[in-house]
Amino acid sequence: MITQNHYVLAVQDLEKSAAFYRDVLGFAISEMGDPGWRFYSSGPCTIMAGECRDAIPPADIGYHSYFAYLCVDDVDAMYARAQQAGAEITKSLREEPWQMREFGLRTVDGHRIMIGQEISPPRDVPSPAA
Repeated sequence: MITQNHYVLAVQDLEKSAAFYRDVLGFAISEMGDPGWRFYSSGPCTIMAGECRDAIPPADIGYHSYFAYLCVDDVDAMYARAQQAGAEITKSLREEPWQMREFGLRTVDGHRIMIGQEISPPRDVPSPAA
């Protein structure tokens, strides 16, 4: 059984990356004892970012998958925050048939993330008594 999820990402500029996760997505940023690494944390999600200035940026690789699907409690607020911060939105906020309201974005490092919130299934409304 998986008890937590952590992501490990190579980023070209650790300070710029940390500012994006803090300012756009609301993550807490913490040191981990090595100047080339930072932890980005939000609830049970932790991203371990390592500075790799010579790594090929994900945006230069071409099409690649999303590295994470983050489930949030208020996707509309997260979408508004991302828009206000000027984040690159790769998929507009919309409701999907798989009962998720979601949007996609690209981080300042070029990584893609999907962010969604479960849509409550429609309730059966009883017919009024005739």
